Amino acid sequence: MKKNFLLLIILCAFYSVKAQSNENNGDSYVKKNEIKLNLFSPLMGAIEVGYERFLNKNSSLGISAFKVYSHSANEDMNYYISPYYRYYFGKKYVSGFFVEGFGMLTSIDGKQIYTADKTMFTEGKDVYDLALGAGLGWKLVTKKGLVFEANAGYGRLVFNADKTDHDQVVKLGLSMGYRF
Repeated sequence: MKKNFLLLIILCAFYSVKAQSNENNGDSYVKKNEIKLNLFSPLMGAIEVGYERFLNKNSSLGISAFKVYSHSANEDMNYYISPYYRYYFGKKYVSGFFVEGFGMLTSIDGKQIYTADKTMFTEGKDVYDLALGAGLGWKLVTKKGLVFEANAGYGRLVFNADKTDHDQVVKLGLSMGYRF
């Protein structure tokens, strides 16, 4: 009787250890993190990187950072940091069509002030503001964990739109990354 009881305890212990194993078993579709680089942003004289953390099979939280390095290609925006929430409608784990809501902490050039002869102008100081917006996109994930994403978003400045020549923000992305 003691041997049978001991055998039952050992089997239960092995079963509980198996139940504690990692839920994704190496499948790239259920990994929890993702990093991305926007391939479209260098055309605008900037660089954008992003990180996304998956909450469940249909939703995630993420953040992206955008920094302009060439003001000749992008005359207005200096940088932004944009946290977002996404909801996915695809059948696979956190992929397919998605919608997102985002906030954006921005630095935008101030108003352009023209002189009397209208040929030269001076620029007001940089304006820091918060923007709120929404977007949509599509994500494809390979079995090796490579990620391809296209997205677009539109938002409006909330507090200081009158201090700049702009009252809206646009997010465009064609990104490539890795899921881990």
